[in-house]
Amino acid sequence: MKRLLPPTLLSATLLSAALLLSSAAAAQTAGAPALPDPTGYASAAEIKAQVEAMRQALKPGQGFMWRPLVRGGDAVAALEYWTRPGKPAAHPGQAEYVMVVAGEGTMVSGGRLVDPATTNPTLIEGSRIEGGTTRSLHPGDVFLVPAGTPHWFGISGERLVLLGTKIAQAGR
Repeated sequence: MKRLLPPTLLSATLLSAALLLSSAAAAQTAGAPALPDPTGYASAAEIKAQVEAMRQALKPGQGFMWRPLVRGGDAVAALEYWTRPGKPAAHPGQAEYVMVVAGEGTMVSGGRLVDPATTNPTLIEGSRIEGGTTRSLHPGDVFLVPAGTPHWFGISGERLVLLGTKIAQAGR
């Protein structure tokens, strides 16, 4: 005949075993090297300082500056500082996720890129966009331009500063 432990002794035994196992697991975790954190991060103060540094670095007549802000693996989030409009463009194979950081402007997106010319494998530029949608841009606005979609930015005032990243995506 099997002999069972009294309930209080059984509870104490199970509690001791649980504590022993959790202590062993904690010791293993404490001794293991920490994995590096791949997260890219920039504080609001760092973004503001970078925007000011870009403003000061612009040469007279320079209409555009691009600087990486944070990286995470192969992905880069970069600041784009515009003082005058560029050419309408499309990025085959890359969607573009953007937030307006400073300034105001206009975005035209969609429609058809007129006189398209491939500048490099990730950029097609044109002379204008026909049939696109026009939107006003203000700080805090966010948009996602799908891969291959024509887009153009106009600037209202001194500047338009964007924080953007390209995301691999099949083009349209």
